[in-house]
Amino acid sequence: MKGNYFMKPDVLVFQPQIARQKPETIIHQDHRCPFCDVANLEKVIRQEDDRIWLVNKYRTLAKTWQTVIIESAIHDGDISTYKREQNRAILKFALAAWQQTQTSGKYRSTALYKNYGPLSGGSLSHPHLQIVGFEEVDIYAQIKPENLQGITVVANQAVSLNISTLPIMGFVEFNLCLHDSAQLDEFADCLQVVVQYLLRDYFNGRCNSYNLFFYPGPQQQIIAKIVPRFVVSPYFVGYKVSQVNDMQRLIEIRQELATKIQQELPQAKLEKQRN
Repeated sequence: MKGNYFMKPDVLVFQPQIARQKPETIIHQDHRCPFCDVANLEKVIRQEDDRIWLVNKYRTLAKTWQTVIIESAIHDGDISTYKREQNRAILKFALAAWQQTQTSGKYRSTALYKNYGPLSGGSLSHPHLQIVGFEEVDIYAQIKPENLQGITVVANQAVSLNISTLPIMGFVEFNLCLHDSAQLDEFADCLQVVVQYLLRDYFNGRCNSYNLFFYPGPQQQIIAKIVPRFVVSPYFVGYKVSQVNDMQRLIEIRQELATKIQQELPQAKLEKQRN
């Protein structure tokens, strides 16, 4: 094979010799959870109540700075089960840490994301987010504006929610956009309802995993992409071709989710798309 993939700036180099040392509690739930052992955590960057930002002990990607945000002391907690105020506080803490990493000037790009559930790609079940600084890779290079757009579910001047019509992987991807940084609580509340919908209502409650990704948008906007996880389509694995539900199903999901948001967040005055 000609060339050297280690020299390509658009490839992340995984280090399996480090990965083999990582603890795992998603499959082996009886294993010790390092995030529950707060007294022995190392390289803590910031702590606020039971929210902790620290350097990842098992940095499996070369030329990156990998960190973890422990969301809560509750081992089986999640966005879907937190009280509303707690979820707001976690999101504020995480976004502030991400912004600090972005503005440090040390990295070409930075990512904030979350794995939840056995099909999400994570290894620890204790609720956490991850912030990664990439020295050489532009982690957003393959993302098109159209991947973060779609048919509107609900919207107001502060936030808007859509279902991707050009998803990155498919089949269903929800994009939640914060237009007004002063309305972060509303953004957090809407995000929580979407995650609750995925785990409790979508696909008749058979979804037990999701990924959450954050993107810097234009004019200081923040966009969150919520992706329910199942076994990955072979069309994506083999050909990088995503799939999307037909319009009839997208409209059904839009109506289900819009109704749920209006019921759960009446004070937000998020309006349904009427087209």
